[in-house]
Amino acid sequence: MRELYASPNGDRWYLVVDDASGRAFVRHSSNEASGGNVADIALSDFLASGRSGPEHQELWALFRRIASETA
Repeated sequence: MRELYASPNGDRWYLVVDDASGRAFVRHSSNEASGGNVADIALSDFLASGRSGPEHQELWALFRRIASETA
């Protein structure tokens, strides 16, 4: 599990890869004031959501870093 972004209000987003299945997804942990809920979001759904928030920007930046390391 790799943290993608921590918002000023305490929400956190992580990129998670399940070792058993190889499935990648984004885990969102809401802040305590919002209930501290955890939601797992399929990577394809997260990317297709059309949002351009900092958590999305950080995921794209991670993809770019990985691509440049393997090029």
